[in-house]
Amino acid sequence: MDLFNLEKHFAFYGAYHSNPINIFIHMIFVWPILFSGLMLGYYLPMVFFPNLGIFTTLVYALFYVGMDRKAGFLGAILCFICWFGASHLAIDLGFSLTWKVVLASQLICWTAQFLGHGIFEKRAPALLDNLVQAFLMAPFFVLLEALQHFVGYEPYPGFHEKVQKMVDANIKEWQEKKHKKSS
Repeated sequence: MDLFNLEKHFAFYGAYHSNPINIFIHMIFVWPILFSGLMLGYYLPMVFFPNLGIFTTLVYALFYVGMDRKAGFLGAILCFICWFGASHLAIDLGFSLTWKVVLASQLICWTAQFLGHGIFEKRAPALLDNLVQAFLMAPFFVLLEALQHFVGYEPYPGFHEKVQKMVDANIKEWQEKKHKKSS
């Protein structure tokens, strides 16, 4: 199923995140965006779920496990840890303080990422081309990047080499389009 095509998603996201400094910025700021979003989600009730936070956590967890069992399971655990911590922090802070913490966190994290794209990547963020995919993939992308960097994890042998070729082709295509527009 194309929805769970890890190579395709990773290559799309990777084409927007090829600069090591921008990747590092994302590693620091992506998960706090999810965490603070889950804090606010605690206060948004839903019809079939207690709140938007748990629904979001389930969607992310299922998406990650569907893309890669090993790293996806770790990603799902991290999502549930975030949900648990965010929910308890939201309860402790109360709504009137939670939304202020969420706002400050979101502003700081998004600003850092946009600066990373503008200064280091020299390319608009992926969310401008595919909002849903960028939001869903971002935490998993930085998790996979960290796993690959620190422990050499690959979903299967040759994954990173194959995806890097796709990323390079995507970047080349983007640069050619950019060059045509400026000519």
